[in-house]
Amino acid sequence: MHPAPPASSGKKKPPTERLRKVWPEIRSFVYPRRKLLAIGFVLIIIGRLCGLVLPLSSRYLIDEIITKKQFQNLVPLVLAVLGATAIQAAAAFVVSQLLSIEGQKVIAELRRKVQEHIGRLPITYYDANKTGQLVSRIMTDVEGARNLIGTGIIEFFGGILTAIASLYFLLRISPLMTGIAFAIVVTFAIVMSRAFKTIRPIFRERSKINAEVSGRLTESLGGVRVIKGYHAEAREAETFGRGVQKLFENVRRSLTAMSLMSLSATLLMGLVGALVMYLGSRQIAAGNMTLGGYFAFVSFLAFLVAPIVGIVNIGTQLTEALAGLERTHEVLSERPEDDDPERTRTAGPVIGDVVFDNVRFSYAEGKEVLHGISFHARPGTSTAFVGPSGSGKSTTIGLIAAFHKPSAGTITVDGVNLNELKLASYRSNLGVVLQETFLFDGSVRDNIMFSRPGATEAEFVEACRIARVDEFAEKMEDSYDTVVGERGVKLSGGQRQRLSIARAILADPRILILDEATSSLDSESEAMIQEGLNHLMKGRTTFVIAHRLSTIRKANQILVIEDGSITEQGTHAQLFARQGRYWDMYTRQHKLDENLFLAPGEGDVVAELV
Repeated sequence: MHPAPPASSGKKKPPTERLRKVWPEIRSFVYPRRKLLAIGFVLIIIGRLCGLVLPLSSRYLIDEIITKKQFQNLVPLVLAVLGATAIQAAAAFVVSQLLSIEGQKVIAELRRKVQEHIGRLPITYYDANKTGQLVSRIMTDVEGARNLIGTGIIEFFGGILTAIASLYFLLRISPLMTGIAFAIVVTFAIVMSRAFKTIRPIFRERSKINAEVSGRLTESLGGVRVIKGYHAEAREAETFGRGVQKLFENVRRSLTAMSLMSLSATLLMGLVGALVMYLGSRQIAAGNMTLGGYFAFVSFLAFLVAPIVGIVNIGTQLTEALAGLERTHEVLSERPEDDDPERTRTAGPVIGDVVFDNVRFSYAEGKEVLHGISFHARPGTSTAFVGPSGSGKSTTIGLIAAFHKPSAGTITVDGVNLNELKLASYRSNLGVVLQETFLFDGSVRDNIMFSRPGATEAEFVEACRIARVDEFAEKMEDSYDTVVGERGVKLSGGQRQRLSIARAILADPRILILDEATSSLDSESEAMIQEGLNHLMKGRTTFVIAHRLSTIRKANQILVIEDGSITEQGTHAQLFARQGRYWDMYTRQHKLDENLFLAPGEGDVVAELV
């Protein structure tokens, strides 16, 4: 069973531990691009060094060319500045093109990786997480990764390089002024490091809130008919509004923190500027600094402070990226259902001999839902499950499909423990028609061919004929190429169910699972499709959950399940003759089918059978 995600303890992990946790993901997309990153670093070094030509030239311009009137050197100096600027611009352009595009490529790769991994997780993981949250993990959380491989991290280290080079020249011009300015800058850096510790949890919380809001919105849009049917638009708007407000409050907190950092940066520049003006004027008056040296100092100081201020923004992006990667790491750390050391055997040609031996199952510890289920489904036979809602019928079907593993007891297929079979090889022999029909937003053909993309046209047409899909599909404007809409919204419930049945027919499975496969059909359509299902069931081991008991009269064995236990077992004739629980359910339902109106209390029986 898949464990629920652990609750947050509230205790902050040290940065080194957080970085170590996400390092495997970072390394997986950074290491293959190490040469590209090296080129980016070289180009950024060239660009930043060329950027220093301007402040260096200003000192020479004032002290040598203007003061000493050596104007013959003006043109070469201007050309040198223009050349350095051109190289700087070209290097910045190439870095941006190379790494920005590569950053987007990383996002695409990560999305594919996370989606593929989520697709391999057990059913219990989906039960514990909302669809919108999973979509957010795939589409949103990986976005920040571009800052780790794109221009963000390059600019981060480029800013540090520029600051170091500027500090060197500043010390050569005036150690006193540099020491004072540097002390202020270091103080600012310490404040910023503490600010990052405050901001990072806010970004991480934002990802969670955004996933919750997206999840609720996805549910609302998917269930719009239910919402409108109960006139609950206002309630849904209120619920969504609370989520949006919660998200706004998070954004407000982050914006306030960032604004405070920006305010600090502005005050820093103002303070440093005022001190430089005062001390520089005193230095010039004392003859310890030339006018050109002063202008060069001011320029280099800007090159020192500006990158540090820029690092604030870049650091915020990197912080957000790491927060997203932490959430991505949580998903990728979940063990896929097929990554099970027990599953070492590949299923050969499946015959379909299925045995349940004293099978018990619990969704949660201490809450057992199946209690010692035992039965034998021989190859080519049909086994039907009947009983009230919540009795354990669908859970039993889920165990046959290997959606779950028994808590105790064994399930064997052709004499092999199902827990030992590799899921891909086993499920390729399954055909499943669930009570909740799911269709993709594609054509009729796309949805049916989904189970077996390599099927021939003749096989496709035959499956449509058996499931009676041809009767409505061929009357549509685009025939089998008609788009059915999201979740098959353009089709009736019966038509959607027919497509689902045709999909199972085309799969040509050895083990067939029908979970109330005809529940969405009217009596006439059900009778027509039942003939096709009878054809499909021949030679296959079939498991049926039936709403209408009349449809399972020909089953080889019928299991009555109540409260997670088998209370009766046998054929229709045997159980009917016994006049037990099955007889009671069957006769009551048959009586209701014969009458237009329900007798008092009989509506409860219908609800129980459903």
